[in-house]
Amino acid sequence: MSNSVHQRPGVYSSYDASAVVSGREPGRVVGIAAVNTQAGAGVVHMITSYDRAVAVFGSSGAEDMAELIRLALKNGASAVAAVPVADESGYEEAFNLLAGVENIALVLCGSTDIGVQKKLRDSVAEASDMRRERLCVLAGGKDESVDGLIARAGELNYERAILIAPGCIDGGGTAVSGLPLAAAVAGVIAGESDPALPLGGAELLGLSGLDQRLGDRDVDRLILGGVTPVESLGGVISVIRGVTTRTTTGGTADATWRDLSAIRVADDVIPGLRDALRAKFRRAKNTPQSRGAIRAQVVLELENKLAREIITGYEDVTVTADPEDPTRCLVEFSFTVAHGLNQIWLTAHITV
Repeated sequence: MSNSVHQRPGVYSSYDASAVVSGREPGRVVGIAAVNTQAGAGVVHMITSYDRAVAVFGSSGAEDMAELIRLALKNGASAVAAVPVADESGYEEAFNLLAGVENIALVLCGSTDIGVQKKLRDSVAEASDMRRERLCVLAGGKDESVDGLIARAGELNYERAILIAPGCIDGGGTAVSGLPLAAAVAGVIAGESDPALPLGGAELLGLSGLDQRLGDRDVDRLILGGVTPVESLGGVISVIRGVTTRTTTGGTADATWRDLSAIRVADDVIPGLRDALRAKFRRAKNTPQSRGAIRAQVVLELENKLAREIITGYEDVTVTADPEDPTRCLVEFSFTVAHGLNQIWLTAHITV
């Protein structure tokens, strides 16, 4: 680029080039907390490009903060809300900061310690209870066994927690934890516009490779144990099937929330209805006419979800005045989530 100043009238230009990775529209925001000594701890940084991530947090390896941000952005996140921590004792405060950030779809942490991951799970649960619904994507440690991953999932046991397996390799072929894989999966989910679309088959970009190849038996065990497995075939790394860590209720096996699409659909339908009613009925009277209008709006929103194949049906939409509080009305309905297509079975009847 020339620094000379031209006097002749005209149109001038210059350019440079860099390997920029930026957030995608209309993807959603991913939150991340990770140990970083370059940036001041306890501050939320909204990052929309890898260059910016490196400028703020530096770059030191396959599991550092900037690299996790790069993978989330490359795979579909529109931005990353990043909170650096000085050491692992600072994670709880960082999670509290992220819990207060609106419009975060998923949260990551740069730790494979189960104690830290449980704190993230609890933070996500609390934020979701406060109408800031979100998921957390977690990773196993370096060279963690299938049994270890299943045990980790059992300790988490939550429908909003997604545990990814196996681990990764860095650019030099050295085995590392599954943190890069978790960041890529979080980016893919953040970039999805259809919550009912199964995660299985989604391609993960920007990874150097996986540290092991899972056999069919291991894949079956991981899925049943609440772990989302990933494979590499022909140089393409992709999710085999998206599941949550929720496998039991009260100590009894429960597959209700196994498929990831179930909680994603619930988080699309219910907050969507909540936002629509808030916008339409910000100032309204609790009269039969208003309650009739509320019911009509709920039906309209559910019909839209039905047309988009996010749900497969709904019924029993009722809106009534609360007999104990004249300023409150009660809206009740039921719906059936649309399930992803995971398997196709062929049965051939052959005549010879």
